[in-house]
Amino acid sequence: MADLTHFDKDGRAHMVDVSDKPVTARIAVAEGYVRMAPETLEAISSGAAKKGDVIGVARLAGIMGAKKTSDLIPLCHPLPITKVALELEADPALPGIRIAATVKTGGQTGVEMEALTAVSTAALTVYDMVKAVDKAMEIGGIRVLLKDGGKSGRYEA
Repeated sequence: MADLTHFDKDGRAHMVDVSDKPVTARIAVAEGYVRMAPETLEAISSGAAKKGDVIGVARLAGIMGAKKTSDLIPLCHPLPITKVALELEADPALPGIRIAATVKTGGQTGVEMEALTAVSTAALTVYDMVKAVDKAMEIGGIRVLLKDGGKSGRYEA
């Protein structure tokens, strides 16, 4: 367990002490998708979904999700997020919606969890808004594409 920073020497979960780490510019980008029936994608793309602007509401939900990450994930630090941007794009080849989230901060720990939470929350919101017509939707592919800043440096998938 020596490599797992969220456990102490006795194997108990704890929040990592980042007080001695320098404040640096940090960024994370995550992605995911919601696969659905072509008819469901058409309803979203044309604005015909009964609950309204699926993409717009999912974008806002993703932003809110990023901001609430430390409330949802027990060992995440609350961070001063300086930017959250979500891109939701219809992809007829999937068929479905591709989601990407970019999160930035100037802090002592990274924002990968915030980017992943943003994508997850946006995907769940898409599902919620059109589940009445397509219960077989699939959420997947959620992963970190980019992480930069801090001691561990840059990671790109």
